[in-house]
Amino acid sequence: MQTCPGIKRQTEVCGFSSPGRLYTFWFAFLFSLVLSGCKNDLAEARLIVSRANVNIEKGKKVEINYSDNGIVRIKAIAATATRFNKDRPYFEFSDGIKILFYDEHHNVESTLTAKYATAYENSHSMTARDSVVVINNKGEILNTDELIWDEDKKIIYSNSFVKIRTPDEIIYGNGMTANENFTGYVIKNITGTIKVKSGEL
Repeated sequence: MQTCPGIKRQTEVCGFSSPGRLYTFWFAFLFSLVLSGCKNDLAEARLIVSRANVNIEKGKKVEINYSDNGIVRIKAIAATATRFNKDRPYFEFSDGIKILFYDEHHNVESTLTAKYATAYENSHSMTARDSVVVINNKGEILNTDELIWDEDKKIIYSNSFVKIRTPDEIIYGNGMTANENFTGYVIKNITGTIKVKSGEL
């Protein structure tokens, strides 16, 4: 699927963009869910808007870039995205989701993957479930069953059992909070720590 170049403070989907901070990320899915390819056509844009009252909208190979000052900072990729237009509209990523977090030099700082995720349009957060894995560029790995990404606070957190592997140890706990790039974190209730030798991970 075609990706789109960065524009200051915008979220972009196949040539269509909506202004604002990262919470517009989820609203932008509305434009991608009915597209099988990328089209920069005004008539197609009007057609998309006219379908906003459809109860269920589906899209394949969804890719969205969030850019800041012309630099892509976050990219989300989903094989399937479904929007349920109910009293409280939400998106479901039933075939998994992958999110890449970049630094100012467009180097990947961390990746977040999960087999399932949901996001309510006005909640400014996403809940990832089932085999959630976050890996940062220091080689630290977070495993948990549920993780919440708070877009406004730029944090990720879990109230579930977590396991964090570092080059030196494996840490188990119940709950954790980290910045969204997973370059710094705090485990709430550590239940165990195992020291490991180099090469055992």
